[in-house]
Amino acid sequence: MRFVIYVDDHEPAHVHVYGDGEARINILTGEIMSNRRMSRRDLARALTSVLERKAEFLAAWERQHG
Repeated sequence: MRFVIYVDDHEPAHVHVYGDGEARINILTGEIMSNRRMSRRDLARALTSVLERKAEFLAAWERQHG
């Protein structure tokens, strides 16, 4: 999976996850903001990764949007 935070993206702080489909996950809450064709299994793995690396993703968001 590839995790991307876009420079000119909108609030709330979120990460785009690409794999077999695409999802957007809120970094702070873990809310799945959207899911485009990502399997339940991959979505669960993506969510786990975002939550485990929450501080890292939030710091990256702040660097780009702070």
